[in-house]
Amino acid sequence: MIKEIVATSPVKQNDGLRSQCLSFPEILAQSVANVAPTATPTVNLALVFASAGNGTWLTYVIATIGLMFVGMNINQFARRTASPGSLYAYIAKGLGSTMGVLSGWGLVLAYLFTAMAVLCGFANYTNVLLSPTGIQFSPLFLYAICTGIAWYFAYKDIQLSTILMLVIEGFSVGLILVLAVIILSAKGFAIDMSQLSLQNVKPEGLQLGLVLAVFSYVGFESATALGDEAKKPLKFIPRAVVLSTILSGLFFIVLSYTEVLGFSGSTTPLNKSAAPLNDLANLAGVGFFGLFITVAAIISFFGCALASINAGARIFFTMARHGIFHASMGKAHNRNGTPHIAVTMSSLFVFLVPASMSLFGLKILDIYGYLGTIATYGFILAYILISIAAPIYLYRMQALSIFDIAIAAIAIIFMLIPVVGSVYPVPAAPFNVFPYLFLMYLVVGGGWFLMLRLHSPEIIENMEQELEEIHTKFSELKKV
Repeated sequence: MIKEIVATSPVKQNDGLRSQCLSFPEILAQSVANVAPTATPTVNLALVFASAGNGTWLTYVIATIGLMFVGMNINQFARRTASPGSLYAYIAKGLGSTMGVLSGWGLVLAYLFTAMAVLCGFANYTNVLLSPTGIQFSPLFLYAICTGIAWYFAYKDIQLSTILMLVIEGFSVGLILVLAVIILSAKGFAIDMSQLSLQNVKPEGLQLGLVLAVFSYVGFESATALGDEAKKPLKFIPRAVVLSTILSGLFFIVLSYTEVLGFSGSTTPLNKSAAPLNDLANLAGVGFFGLFITVAAIISFFGCALASINAGARIFFTMARHGIFHASMGKAHNRNGTPHIAVTMSSLFVFLVPASMSLFGLKILDIYGYLGTIATYGFILAYILISIAAPIYLYRMQALSIFDIAIAAIAIIFMLIPVVGSVYPVPAAPFNVFPYLFLMYLVVGGGWFLMLRLHSPEIIENMEQELEEIHTKFSELKKV
């Protein structure tokens, strides 16, 4: 009875976002769409395979387990409080305002760079779809189309956005699973011992592949950005965090095994294919199926762009309300109940960066890899900090156990693997400079925050006071 009261009782917010409008499927859709499971078999898997080879499936097993531990740490907060600030608000509550702002700074980059990367996937697959007709659109035009439509839905209505994402991902994943069965059937459902025995797999290859594999999951926590808009936030959001990780992980493991098996004996290796599932459909004798997969990939990339803009804008929104960014970013639309200014600024940034890179002559899939890798560092930072914050937060709540400490330690150790793999052995250029560019970005963000602290110390007091008020309201509901 007490749990039901906690789950359903409203905590009134005054930030202007639509209150308690999203059901569990809609909350889950936000996390699943941000993960963009269709993007992995269509693009990411080929990048992971280039490093991990026959160990590609294993990188996804390790990544699924590791991120489950991260999710357990996130849920220490998600079961007790809710805020559109997502992990930024959680980390600020556990580790203080400075670490919270650094994580928020990293998450803004992470979500927006993810949106940029999937814009490239959208453009690539749109031109793949049109290639038989001889028509090819400029990447800039396709970036503008995808960003513009995503902006409209994010600006207009969060419920409309999540319903659209739910339909998109259900359609896309279903098609790909059907194709996977067809591919396995064409191979006689053979057991691929070269994969299971990790033939020719090197530890450093697995390590570097894990960096890119982690990118396949990033955003699984983005349901936490819907804290104000979820109907039962303390119940629905933790479930969405866990379920999105499990479902995505199982999907990635099955598809990684299937794709590597499908490409065995092919003249074109997996990592050289611009459209792996299309090529596999042709190899399996169902080339027509490639058309459906291409359409599914296009709309899935769009769904991920929409989910990333939704999540990134809400962190912008919350940080602006705390005085970190301009106050206008912290305003909600009077009628739509969306952070419309933050959504608009996020969308402009999402378009301009990949558009500029294309103007400099970079290839679409290269841009995808570059921006996706940089985005991963922002998520890794937040995942490490939330895993440090969880036991400290529980200690202050007098609820810490040895089990909680173990969960946090495992998650931190896991997330350090891709960190080390991104710098040693030294990756090929330009990936070798990305970690240092991200550190420079954090230095700028940290410097900006320190200036704010010196000139406006009341900002810190207001931030901590608001976070404490939200936490106290939820805590009081648990006593009912």
